[in-house]
Amino acid sequence: MTPNILEVEQLTVNYEKTSVLWDINFAIPEKKIVGILGPNGAGKSTLLKTLLGLLQPLSGQISFFGKPLSQVRKKVGYVPQRSSVDWDFPITAFDLVMMGRYGKMGLLKWASKEDKEATRLALEQVEMLSFANRQIGELSGGQQQRLFIARALVQDADIYLLDEPFAGIDMATEKTLVDLFRTLREKGKTLLIVHHNLASTEQYFDWLILLNTCLIASGPVEEVFNQQNIWRTYGRSSILLDEAAIKAKNKTSGLV
Repeated sequence: MTPNILEVEQLTVNYEKTSVLWDINFAIPEKKIVGILGPNGAGKSTLLKTLLGLLQPLSGQISFFGKPLSQVRKKVGYVPQRSSVDWDFPITAFDLVMMGRYGKMGLLKWASKEDKEATRLALEQVEMLSFANRQIGELSGGQQQRLFIARALVQDADIYLLDEPFAGIDMATEKTLVDLFRTLREKGKTLLIVHHNLASTEQYFDWLILLNTCLIASGPVEEVFNQQNIWRTYGRSSILLDEAAIKAKNKTSGLV
């Protein structure tokens, strides 16, 4: 059996008196690219922030590698939404990525030769090395997103949590990121990715978490990405969702 890298049991999260996540239970095996899907307001970003300890749950248990986050924090990397950063702050692309090494630096935060080389390699992996000395505010949205990914890479984590990494980027950047995520999986990493585009779900992910306040389904894509689960997650009103559900149904029937 493949060991579970993440386990969530009876997780409930409230904002004031409103339940954002209710009685969530799932387990994620290692070496998977996991898509977290659901409509706006379903609790996807809240789930990531709770897993990272940024939000306190009302109840429930979370474990990484069979341990609480506090014991394995350095093994967990995080890529927040790009809008969470002040891109007018006067630092270079290299400086931004270097921030991902802070957890590995000493008390005085002096960058070693190893830290600088890891930063250079991460920039190279996301095809941004030529922009290393560019001010971050001068970069496009897609280039800024690549820097966010690079900043997570230099942490050398075993599991990465990414909040909408494909939002606001062009297709070339999206393809670069998908290829990078697959390379990380081949190296034994696990990735949890908040995602919105149902049309690319089958191509991008091995495993899915379908969420709408409650957990709708969790498991391998070929098992849970079907018409019934999509309708339970999103409802039946959208033509786009109906088309995606039909595609999923046809795939499981061997028609596509």
